[in-house]
Amino acid sequence: MGHLEGVWKAVLDRRTNRVLGAAMLGHEASEVIAVVRMARLGGMDDEWVRDAVITHPSMAEGLTLLFTPAYLED
Repeated sequence: MGHLEGVWKAVLDRRTNRVLGAAMLGHEASEVIAVVRMARLGGMDDEWVRDAVITHPSMAEGLTLLFTPAYLED
């Protein structure tokens, strides 16, 4: 979408990889946080969010990168 400014951070349960929450600052953060909230309500893990089919073009597509193993800290 051409907007690269901002910060996204997600918190996962280390044992289950379930999404516990997220903080986002940037363009259309409310759109993205709604997707994270649905994952949280559904008890979904990071792989579910990463592999979900998300509308294109949208900022929420960036969740595929946020939950890519290369970006996950140990």
